[in-house]
Amino acid sequence: MLDFAIYLVPLAIIVYLYLSGRKKKENVAVSQLKETIEAGLTEPSSLHPHIDPKRCLGAGSCIKACPEQAIGMIKGKAVLINPTLCIGHGACEASCPHNAITLVFGTERRGMDIPQVDPSFETNVSGIFIAGELGGMGLIRKAAKQGSQAMDSIAQLQGGKHPYDVVVVGAGPAGLAGTLGAIEHKLRYVTIEQESGLGGAIFQYPRNKVAMTAPVKLPIVGEMRFKEVSKEKLLEFWEDIIQKTGMKLNYNERMEAISPTDQGFIVKTTKGSYETSAVLLAIGRRGTPRKLGVPGEDLPKVVYRLIDPEQYRDQHVVVVGGGDSALEAAIAIAEQPGSTVTLSYRSDAFGRGKPKNRDRLKDMSDKGRITVRLKSNVKRVEKDKLVLEQEGNTFEIPNDAIIVCAGGILPTPFLKEIGIMVETKFGTT
Repeated sequence: MLDFAIYLVPLAIIVYLYLSGRKKKENVAVSQLKETIEAGLTEPSSLHPHIDPKRCLGAGSCIKACPEQAIGMIKGKAVLINPTLCIGHGACEASCPHNAITLVFGTERRGMDIPQVDPSFETNVSGIFIAGELGGMGLIRKAAKQGSQAMDSIAQLQGGKHPYDVVVVGAGPAGLAGTLGAIEHKLRYVTIEQESGLGGAIFQYPRNKVAMTAPVKLPIVGEMRFKEVSKEKLLEFWEDIIQKTGMKLNYNERMEAISPTDQGFIVKTTKGSYETSAVLLAIGRRGTPRKLGVPGEDLPKVVYRLIDPEQYRDQHVVVVGGGDSALEAAIAIAEQPGSTVTLSYRSDAFGRGKPKNRDRLKDMSDKGRITVRLKSNVKRVEKDKLVLEQEGNTFEIPNDAIIVCAGGILPTPFLKEIGIMVETKFGTT
C-alpha cells in the first residue's frame, strides 16, 4: 500500500499542475474571446479555420501551430478567439490529428467572391488559370506557391501552334513565381504588368512596410529564407532574381481582353496582342480600387494608396478605411512634421486591423496625433476642405489630401465576360 502511495502522490501532483495550467490558459482564452466580441472584431479578413466542435478532441496541436495566437482552448474545444489575427496560412488545419479544421472563405455575415478553380488552379474555362490574391490567397508565400504550382499544371498541357505557351498577367508574387516556373519548364511565355514596377500589391505598400513573414520555395531559385523583410528588401531580392534568371517583364502594359481561339486565346493589351495556349491570371483584387462615390472625388488630391509619407509633411490629411493599410497610412503620415491626420471609418471598430496597428493607433490618438472618426463617411470633397458625416452630424474640416484605403473590387464582370464562374463564399471552402 505504501509503495502504491509513493507513485500516486507524484502522479496526483502532475495531474493537478496540468489541470491548473490548462484552466489558466482557458481563462485567458475566454477573456480574449470576450474582448474580441466586445470590440466587434469577429470577422476574419481572408481564409480562416472553421473548427468542428464535434470532431475536436482538444489535442491543442492547432494552438501550438498558430504563431498568431488566433486560436484558444475553451471547455476542451479549440476556438477561434482572435479572428482578425488569422492570416490564412493553414498551419492549424495541417496540424489537427482529428480533421476537425476546415479552411473557409467568408462568414455567414460577410461573403467573399472567389473564382472557381480546381486543384490544378485551372478555372472552368479550360486553359485559363488563376493564382494568388484574385483567387482569395493574399499571403505572399502562398500566392507565390500557387503561381509555381499553376505553372507546373500549365506545363502538362499539350500546347498548340500559338506563338506563346502561356501569358502571365501580373508581376506580383504569384505572377513572378509563375514566370520562374515558365522559365524552368522552358515554356514560351510573356508576362505583363500594368504598373511601372514589379511586385503587384507589394509595390504599392508604404516604405519599410514588413512584407513577408515566412519562407517560400521558388522554381530555379530555391527557398526564399525570409522571416520578416521590408518591402524594399523584398523588391531588391526580386530584382536580383530577374537579373540572374533573365526574366522578361513587360511593364506599363495592361490587359484589356481575353478572347478564345482554336485551342487557345488572344490576350489583348494596351500595347498589342498575344496568341497563347494558356493564360495565368495573377492579378490582385486591389487592381480596381473601391471608390467613395461622392462629389469631388475626381480631384487630384484624392489617391488610393500611400507610397511616400514624407510628401504629406505640413498637410491636413484624411485617411479613409479600417484595414491595416488605412491604419498604417494614418500612422506613417502622423509621424511627419507638421501633419494633421484624420482617420475616417464607417464601422464602429477596426475589426480588420492587426493588434499592433490598433495599439499604435490608440497611442497616437491618445497623444492627439491622429483624430479617429468611427461611424463616419465622406460626403463631399472640395479643393481645400471636405465634408464628413458622423452619426447624423455633418461638419467641414481643412484638407489638403485624401488617401482612400477601402480595398479593391474583384473584377467579377470581366471574369464572367470570359466565362469564368465566380462564387460568393459565406464561410465555405
